[in-house]
Amino acid sequence: MTPDAEFGYELLVCRYAELSWHPGEGTRPAVVSRQLGTQRRRWDTVVVEVDPDAFAARRAFGDRAIDSDLLHVVRHAPAEWAWYRDALPDPEYPWRYVREAVHRAAGRDLIEERRNGNRIQIRRKRPYPDWVRRIVAIENKPDLDRSAADRLADQLAHDVETALADEVWLATETTGDRVERALLREMPVEAGVLATDFAAGVDGDAAAVAWHPSDLSPTGDSRDDATTTRRLEIAERAYGKGWRSFRDTMRPDCRHFELRREGRALVPHCAAKGKLPTARECSGSCPQFAPEPPGWRTKGWPIDGGPGKGIGRLLDRRRDRERDETASRHRD
Repeated sequence: MTPDAEFGYELLVCRYAELSWHPGEGTRPAVVSRQLGTQRRRWDTVVVEVDPDAFAARRAFGDRAIDSDLLHVVRHAPAEWAWYRDALPDPEYPWRYVREAVHRAAGRDLIEERRNGNRIQIRRKRPYPDWVRRIVAIENKPDLDRSAADRLADQLAHDVETALADEVWLATETTGDRVERALLREMPVEAGVLATDFAAGVDGDAAAVAWHPSDLSPTGDSRDDATTTRRLEIAERAYGKGWRSFRDTMRPDCRHFELRREGRALVPHCAAKGKLPTARECSGSCPQFAPEPPGWRTKGWPIDGGPGKGIGRLLDRRRDRERDETASRHRD
């Protein structure tokens, strides 16, 4: 399987999850992102299942991710004015960095800040909600040959052991056989297998559960603070980034860059090469790269850009629309 095919497959899995998560158990409100994780482990697809009411409250904090330093301030900002060092837990690193985070949080209108003499006081504008229900990690491997299966088995075993995610899945193309190939490989039994068929594009019926995953959530409230914080940081990055962020690492300002429809998904396409390119291929160093002519940015396009800018705005609108629909989606 070529890298461009794997990249395209990843985008289709993300769109399927956006349309139809959770497979086999009814639709759950969720935010979908890609290429996220920790320093030790990066997941292809991340699905953050959310509480719709709490997610709507999270929307009030804006469209950008709240990073770890800001979370320390925003989550613990008091309801009434207080000196920031009294209000916030000990960060276990120099307080001057907390002061910088306080200023950034106030600059983004996440909290209120004022000076009382020489002391910086803070007050929350609104409580930071408990919006994350579950985190699901999906590894995508459309063509599961034996060498790929061996590598994935170790990665999935690590995910199961650390239990940073509540569920772990392998997504792979269906073979059409009575027993899917993935079930014949030595995968952790705790990992689910999602058999996909995107031959006709992406819709809500483009995948089926070949093996149900185990619930890796610890019983009770046994996750330590460090793990809880890491999970929230991943969820925030997923919220801010989404999965359509491929346009930030590609060149939609190239005259050959297009969006092509695959069922209910839009994926990048290179008209010069006649295929879906990878982010590495779709760069300024590509031999076929040709900047948009200046005339494209004046005839029928807004002053602030041409078709490439328009593609970016389209993808941003779709991300925002999915966020708004997720915030208003309630389970029966």
